[in-house]
Amino acid sequence: MEHTFDLVITNAILEGFKKPVNIGVINGRVEAVGEFAFAKAKKTYDASSNFVCSGFYESHIHLDKACILDRCSIEEGTLDEAVSETGKAKKDFTEEDVFERASRVVEMAVKKGTLGLRTFVETDPKTGLRSFEAIKKVRDKYAFAIDIEICAFAQEGLTQEMETHHLLKQALEQGADLVGGCPYKDEDPELHIEMIFDLAQEYDVNVDFHLDFDLDPSNSSIPKIAEETIKRNYQGRVSIGHVTKLAAMSKKQRQEMAALLKNAGIALTVLPATDIFLNGRDHEPLVPRGMVNANELSDSGILTTISSNNILNAFTPYGDASLVRMANMYANIAQLSTDKEMQQVYDMVTKNAAHLLSQQTEIKVGAPANFIILEAPTAVDAIRTIAQPLAGFKNGRQTFTNEKAEIIFRDEE
Repeated sequence: MEHTFDLVITNAILEGFKKPVNIGVINGRVEAVGEFAFAKAKKTYDASSNFVCSGFYESHIHLDKACILDRCSIEEGTLDEAVSETGKAKKDFTEEDVFERASRVVEMAVKKGTLGLRTFVETDPKTGLRSFEAIKKVRDKYAFAIDIEICAFAQEGLTQEMETHHLLKQALEQGADLVGGCPYKDEDPELHIEMIFDLAQEYDVNVDFHLDFDLDPSNSSIPKIAEETIKRNYQGRVSIGHVTKLAAMSKKQRQEMAALLKNAGIALTVLPATDIFLNGRDHEPLVPRGMVNANELSDSGILTTISSNNILNAFTPYGDASLVRMANMYANIAQLSTDKEMQQVYDMVTKNAAHLLSQQTEIKVGAPANFIILEAPTAVDAIRTIAQPLAGFKNGRQTFTNEKAEIIFRDEE
């Protein structure tokens, strides 16, 4: 019996295929992949021999404090200043305000080809649960186009402000997907780590830490995180972001830390825009890059991802939520060049990040019909050229379009 497809993507370049193929969709799932002929399709999309993937995945972003540059003063460009300025602005956050700003960034992300993201939501006495409630509404509104995972997050410490602990528990009881901590902003970093793990175990959720965000190679929290991960049988359920201390360590120190991360099954996210903007400001000349080489860690067997972190605020006063741009920026800073390295970078914003978010990325029969068409012939070229996402589909439904730009020659006028 011949299928009537709901959607067929034609002339698609896929990883693993040497020639353009068709992708047939029925009821939001992939029904056929290959050089098949079809007689009936409710809708078709001609990929025109462009590369098709299952989308980008943002593993570390802050939707709640995005787009607040007009409320922050950036004089020093330091981490402490960013935390302080944002802390002042947070007091005036309303649910409606957070919803509007977060929605703006989610729409940026969708149009840049992002199909899933993990957002941290600061849950403390300054915001109460206002930001959390707003982000839940954003998650619901855009569920047709993107999957949003919410991490209840203690940005400004925990042990010195136990009301934050109570609010984190409330958020976890009311729909937060995981819990996160920031030990370097706490008076007792090790107790902070233990308390976040306690919450994770109590609610059986994963945990994500902002960690080691400076260029002092000493006093890393990696050993403590690894110790707690193994002690609590949380291997594969812990991720850490920034960890710029690693960039300041000797090769021997990095290898020792990498061994701890691998043994504990801890994933690491690099945040190029923020890591570069905030670090190294006390150096002159030859300002250090201040960013971890995730490829080196990937070669050690560690799950690594690249993400945006902040958009248009005191932590990162620019951004468009484009993960392919962020990946290209990372590759430039890390001085990468080979196709193998570029493929690793591509994986960090696709399958690696999707794995962290428990999402499926392989385009095969039975998989969700999630596709992004990129203006490039291969994954490697997409990273090298910051390829434009031309169109996106989630569960077989088109979610955005970016028309391909064309040159208009004089004789065509």
